[in-house]
Amino acid sequence: MDWGRLKSIFIIAFLILDIFLLTQLMNKQKDNKLEEKADVSLEENLNNAGIDYSGIPKDPIKDQYMSANTKVFSDKEVEKLKKDQSVTVVDGSIIYSELAHPVKLPDKLNIQELEQYVKNNVLYGDQYGFGNYDEEAGTITFYQKHQDKFLFKNRSAHLIFYVKEDKEIYSYEQTMLEKIEPISEMEEVLPAIRAVEVIFRNRLLKPDSKIDKAELGYYTVVNMEASQVLTPTWHVVVEHDGEKESVLVNAFEGQVIQENTGNQKTVLEVN
Repeated sequence: MDWGRLKSIFIIAFLILDIFLLTQLMNKQKDNKLEEKADVSLEENLNNAGIDYSGIPKDPIKDQYMSANTKVFSDKEVEKLKKDQSVTVVDGSIIYSELAHPVKLPDKLNIQELEQYVKNNVLYGDQYGFGNYDEEAGTITFYQKHQDKFLFKNRSAHLIFYVKEDKEIYSYEQTMLEKIEPISEMEEVLPAIRAVEVIFRNRLLKPDSKIDKAELGYYTVVNMEASQVLTPTWHVVVEHDGEKESVLVNAFEGQVIQENTGNQKTVLEVN
């Protein structure tokens, strides 16, 4: 065996490996520099446009895809509702309730009192949280929660109060999901600043706006008759000239979620 030749082959092989590893390292450093440069550019663009995003979460967050089933309310469950409600159940999954005694709203909406009313008068009321009050449409929307995260704008997981012109709640509609379980491994979602960037790149941020809130929840990506697949989703509330607007961004794919109901509507978000 020609040991000298074999030694040369090993030296060449290790040299090629070293060059490959060095190239990989240089490419990684280049990518990191480009990402840092992109971050600086984004920060400059936001600052130049007068966008205040100082309150968004900054820590890395992990989440996963979830599956859920449409809940069918049993007669036994519906019987638990207080007798001052006239209840109709449609297809087993939608509760319509007419209140015998309408609830008068104060001039300034008190979220804590309303949430307490929901806990005391609605089935599984502790699993819903306040979403928004649309005075023009006369609706107050609560979203179902899973592990303290909202299921955003989900027709199968909401509670909607209907309000008369004299600011009295006279009825509500309730739907619910159950058996909400993970169907993928935990992985890091896009940070909140990336969701802001997506909104900015899509020209949905007006100059001198403020990111009032950025919270992580879930939105339906696959909707079948009795089950759904939910993806982690950033819910970003943008304030401009005293009005607030909600924008949803897929926290895995980084895309603005276009709702089937058409253009997003400005509503009053109450903290």
